[in-house]
Amino acid sequence: MTWRPSARTAAALAIYEAAEQDRTSRPERYLLEPGAIVDRLAARGIDERRFAKGWRAGLEMFLQSAKEEGRLNAVGARTAVQSALGRLTAGAKIAQWREENPARADAPLAPPIVIVGGWRTGTTFLFRLLGSDPRLHAQLPAELAAPWLFADSAPHAGPELSAAGSQMLHTLNPDMAFVHPSGPTLPEECVLGMGTDMRNWGFTSFMRLPSYATWLADQDFGDSYARYREALQLLASNDDRRFVLKAPAHTPELRHIAREFPGAIVIQIHRDIVTTIASGASLFAVYQSTYSDNVDAVDVGRRQADQTELWFRRAAEFRGSAERNAVTLIDVDYRELVDDTPRVLEKIYSAVDMPVPALEEFIADYHAAHPRDAHGTHRYQPEDFGIDVGELRERFAFLGR
Repeated sequence: MTWRPSARTAAALAIYEAAEQDRTSRPERYLLEPGAIVDRLAARGIDERRFAKGWRAGLEMFLQSAKEEGRLNAVGARTAVQSALGRLTAGAKIAQWREENPARADAPLAPPIVIVGGWRTGTTFLFRLLGSDPRLHAQLPAELAAPWLFADSAPHAGPELSAAGSQMLHTLNPDMAFVHPSGPTLPEECVLGMGTDMRNWGFTSFMRLPSYATWLADQDFGDSYARYREALQLLASNDDRRFVLKAPAHTPELRHIAREFPGAIVIQIHRDIVTTIASGASLFAVYQSTYSDNVDAVDVGRRQADQTELWFRRAAEFRGSAERNAVTLIDVDYRELVDDTPRVLEKIYSAVDMPVPALEEFIADYHAAHPRDAHGTHRYQPEDFGIDVGELRERFAFLGR
């Protein structure tokens, strides 16, 4: 058996056809060329002198990989362009806000709770559960995309959120609703707010970008995390809730978490490696089938295994480094998280030194608002993605789990 994308609905097909027609009539809006991106930003009055350090190399690598390897349809090409426009704009806008508000730019941050681990290990569940605590701040998509719009809003408020983007995504690919529920009122992971220098592991989840991923593996993300801290400081300038952050992509970059957020409580969730990689490959395949009409499941599985090994080896290296002492590291087993959620939360609140809420009620309220499998069940098999179970377990024996 090999994974295949679900058949597209009539509504989705109409959107894809319209995008292809638009690309024919307005090809300049789909150009995966650095010069075209910079020109469009200049036309909007965005000053490239405020772009994040190192942006040009990142932009060139991202667009080249998307153009030559992404196998993108018109929707995918447009999304790649919009991603570049959005991240570079964010870098410039954050820099501008800091220049105009120097007294507030370096707002103090309480050590955040940072949730890491492989894809599909329960990170989203724990993140959104903790984010439902009114004392904690799990960022919403709009806050991640444009934090400067929220810096001068009343805490817990901000500009009106639009559901248009989420609705469009779910129309294009209804499978997204059960592989990763999303929407304007659901907290999202940090990668949506990172990459203003065009270095972002998140891009590799929704597009096929092998050479870009290889390039990322050799990049130093120090500046990227410094810029992300600055973005969080915008939000913290009038909101003293403690941040809870989440991204599997933090897993290989824990040394930068330790440097930019000393005292952070880092929670790494562990799950059976075969399940982690097979489920992650299924997630990536669904993502990428939105933006490409040619998704090779075995290729996705291979890239997922390679990326996971890189990330986990770097996390293991961090554990043996002196920098590990700058954070509190808590290991959580996936089964414990699912079967004994109160015990996991007790450990976290104790580490953060916060009073524990009434856990049974707290958890029950979350599940009532977000019922499991409300949108369907995520089904997959390792064989769908060319995964040899025995070989994979031997390859990841270094984890000791």
